[in-house]
Amino acid sequence: MAEEDDARIRILQSLRGKICEAKNLGPVSGPNRQRDLCTFCTISLDQEEVFRTKVIDKSVSPFYGEDFYFEIPRPFQCLSFYVYAKSVFQRDLAVGKVSIRKDDLCKYSGKEHWFGLQPVDPNSEVQGKVHLEMRLNEVITENGSVGQHLLVRIIECQELPLISGQNCDPYATVSLVGPARSDQKKTKVKKKTSNPHFEETFFFEVTRSSSYSKKSHFQVEEEDIEKLEIKVDLWNNENLAQDVFLGETRVPVKILRSDHIHKAWYLLQPKGNGSKSKSDDLGSLRLKLTYIEDTVLPSACYTPLCNLLLKSPDVKPISASAAHILGDIYRERYEAVLPVVRLLLHHNRFVPFVSAVAALELDNTQEANTIFRGNSLATRCIDDMMKIVGKNYLAVTLKPVIDEICESNKTCEIDPIKLKEGDNVEVNKENLQGYVHKVFSSITQSSSSCPTLMCDVFRSLRQLACKRFPADPHVQYSAVSSFVFLRFFAVAVLSPHSFQLRSHHPDPEISRTLTLISKTIQTLGSWGSLSKKLSSFKETYMYDFFKSFQEDKCIEKVKKFLDEISSNVSKESSGLEDAWVLKEGEVQKRTQGRKRLGKKNFKKRWLRVTSRELSYHKHKGKEALCTINVKNIQAVEKLDESAFNRKNMFQVVHSEKPLYVQAGNCVEASEWLEVLGQVSRCNEGRLATFHPSNFTSGAWQCCKNQSNNAPGCKPCTATMLANLQLDIDCDRETERIFSLLSSNDTKLQDMEDACASMAVYQGPQREQEEYSKFTIQEPKETFQTLKQLRNVMEELQMQHNIRNDTTAQYGSLDNPIVGKTS
Repeated sequence: MAEEDDARIRILQSLRGKICEAKNLGPVSGPNRQRDLCTFCTISLDQEEVFRTKVIDKSVSPFYGEDFYFEIPRPFQCLSFYVYAKSVFQRDLAVGKVSIRKDDLCKYSGKEHWFGLQPVDPNSEVQGKVHLEMRLNEVITENGSVGQHLLVRIIECQELPLISGQNCDPYATVSLVGPARSDQKKTKVKKKTSNPHFEETFFFEVTRSSSYSKKSHFQVEEEDIEKLEIKVDLWNNENLAQDVFLGETRVPVKILRSDHIHKAWYLLQPKGNGSKSKSDDLGSLRLKLTYIEDTVLPSACYTPLCNLLLKSPDVKPISASAAHILGDIYRERYEAVLPVVRLLLHHNRFVPFVSAVAALELDNTQEANTIFRGNSLATRCIDDMMKIVGKNYLAVTLKPVIDEICESNKTCEIDPIKLKEGDNVEVNKENLQGYVHKVFSSITQSSSSCPTLMCDVFRSLRQLACKRFPADPHVQYSAVSSFVFLRFFAVAVLSPHSFQLRSHHPDPEISRTLTLISKTIQTLGSWGSLSKKLSSFKETYMYDFFKSFQEDKCIEKVKKFLDEISSNVSKESSGLEDAWVLKEGEVQKRTQGRKRLGKKNFKKRWLRVTSRELSYHKHKGKEALCTINVKNIQAVEKLDESAFNRKNMFQVVHSEKPLYVQAGNCVEASEWLEVLGQVSRCNEGRLATFHPSNFTSGAWQCCKNQSNNAPGCKPCTATMLANLQLDIDCDRETERIFSLLSSNDTKLQDMEDACASMAVYQGPQREQEEYSKFTIQEPKETFQTLKQLRNVMEELQMQHNIRNDTTAQYGSLDNPIVGKTS
């Protein structure tokens, strides 16, 4: 049973951050001149590119401002950021890179850092590992003397890099090197694979007796073994061009004396004689990184902590609940509340919890015009909820008009100080008014698309605000508009890339337009709810601009919209909800009915999956070439690399021939599998087994079954039960909560001490600064919850300790040896 539990442990990795800016980028060889540098950045896991910014024109200190987040689906050694100079007529030129080993990522987590760019040396761009078996044998020579022979067996390699986006043609050279010798032998070339199986054995003569005098052999004494080493180099066979170095490892022969058979995995290293000269100053790159690695245990381990958190909405007072305590001790970290929000959403416990937290905040609010304006636990929870639940709502409401704004790129500057020479302020004002009207109309006419859960929260906030300030007729609107306008729509307009409305951060001119639109929408929302006067606007040019909205009945439209999304009246549904886009992007698709080999068998296509159908198109925006109803999807699984000699491939099995797709990288492949797996997980016709390879030459290449209709030879992947729209993994969220609480054990102890002190002496505690940081209404109830938290955390920590004892052996596939470098 324990073995089964261990098998279900998941190591989940994610990376979140921002590529901020570069400065003082150094000279680049080639036709580009330093002042004309057009640059972009990429992110690579080892040597596989997984993210790319847009190109920034002509600047040696470019601002990128690109946020990124992705799940890391495989082991990796190094995270690298490359700066490239864009070239029109030749390959893009590398300016420099920042490489951070996985073990060092924690040093930089959560904060911005400037990193100096390092040169990009082809001999240092390595990844992968090699599996070796070595043995030192004593042999008796023809004349009866004793010598030593070395056996080196190169078994296989894994995770070799892609070359120009394709699998390489690797081979290995195996050498016995020393001060006065270098014997080299070579394996066969393996075609189109990043995980080659060589299974080749080589013999080397290590020592001979001194009487052996054949001139073609070295005379090596016993003590010279101390200076010998085995060197294994991996290369990509380029046929007509120079072969590309993929990595090397070096193993001292002396270690074989005490190990009869030495069999281990080794990490490939950069070339030992690579250039080590001091490079020119290439500039620097400012990055913000947060790397998270979650060791997720079996579900049963999280049940006690999960139950304690889900009980939070029922605890009186709410400040004594486990969820509120977490938010209280992590006031300074905005993202700490997110896992609690996700957990409560999944179990339909969010509305009662946030209503109780909002009521507590309102009790401490003295003025109606400051309602929900701070960074409180209630506002943080509702912000996170809207980002999760409202993702599709934003796409339906804002994406079409945001796309129009970004692509038409009309000048909208109306600030006299920022106008450029030749700008016509009246034309700009007309452009801006047109955009604002479109955005404002899209929002105020979107109530039927507002998610039910958001409406439930807004209705609760409205009722609580009216109860707290019964004499203020506008507070019922400001309680809702402070979220839906100020914290949702206005923020999404300002940063569309952060809400997946655009793939990249907009350029400065479009960003300025979006800023003006966002400010206007924010003001219209507040103006409508609070009936502000025009004289209250700070900027004169905004005062003039808003005159045009006076006659447009904006207040009535805003109030009608707020009424519709926060009233007790249930929204009517036609039963035919619009399909929402879950993921889309460019892929390589295998052409149906082709022979196995040939580059033309794969074509670029735009793949798109919605809540209803999967389709592919010749280009983005074109008519679908093929459409598959998601209800007809029977399985979505990875495809073995050997099927088409390509990495990052997956298959969609449906009622007709399987659809074979190659994603751009491992992150993209994982995301496609996740989305397609979730959207089809409840289908009636789902398969229990699948073929991990293809059917060609009259047989399945995986199991050699000659029937095209034969049942699969491998069990299908079990899909996590999760809400498709919310995409929540409860075990992972609970593990993150456990990690947060564990890392703040001292604050939990301080809170316990505060409760104990207050329970004994009920007087004011203001003189104790530490105690005043916590919200403690009922010290005995809070103390009881803290004790329960400690008990479940101790039990969960024990479960982690039990499983952490079984670490991978050094030299195994999961814990390879870092080979010697010269």
